[in-house]
Amino acid sequence: MEERRDRTCRILSLVCNFFLGVHPITSLCGCGLLGVGIWLSVSQGNFATFSPSFPSLSAANLVIAIGTVIMVTGFLGCLGAIKENKCLLLSFFIVLLIILLAELILVILFFVYMDKVSESAKKDLKEGMKLYNSENNIGLKNAWNIIQAEMKCCGVNDYTDWYPVLGENIVPDRCCMENSQDCGRNSTESLWKTGCYEKVMSWFDDNKHVLGSIGMCILIMQILGMAFSMTLFQQIHRTGKKYDA
Repeated sequence: MEERRDRTCRILSLVCNFFLGVHPITSLCGCGLLGVGIWLSVSQGNFATFSPSFPSLSAANLVIAIGTVIMVTGFLGCLGAIKENKCLLLSFFIVLLIILLAELILVILFFVYMDKVSESAKKDLKEGMKLYNSENNIGLKNAWNIIQAEMKCCGVNDYTDWYPVLGENIVPDRCCMENSQDCGRNSTESLWKTGCYEKVMSWFDDNKHVLGSIGMCILIMQILGMAFSMTLFQQIHRTGKKYDA
């Protein structure tokens, strides 16, 4: 009996150390992302709202949403371990399970409908380009300028995507190989010829191993969090202790 009790204590100690070591850091990361998202929303407006079909799907809103989920999830895990509260631990497990299932569903749907997603994305990005010079969309303009300058690309498919938006033979100056004032007017020789969609896809392909490793680490952390939370839940239940839910 004493040996079993010692083993239970060791398990509880291990699980608690995991939660107390990892989830405060997770919560702080979530708070940081939330702060960055709010800053982007306030300072940049609709920053990187490329899609007119989903105006709320901006970089700022995505960062805010991700930061909030991470912060709340980390808080549930940490507080549940500190208080040894079964209700909080179960809530933490359910939240992680929902996130994991949502990720798996999104990945499966993406690969099943990859061609349709690609075509829809290109079409929507072209529609979003029409907002380039519109009011209250400085964030979108900055995002396009940054992407075109950093990735050495122009437009969605190529530089001609800008003609219906800015006028015949006119593209943003950031499309120029050597950026200067009005370099994007009536000049095609010094422009980046490759579209940004192709460049972005190439970047993902070049970094697929790194991105895959990051994804696997996140998946492992989620599974460990679920396993440890359920282990702690069961150990608390077996000890017969009563906690406030």
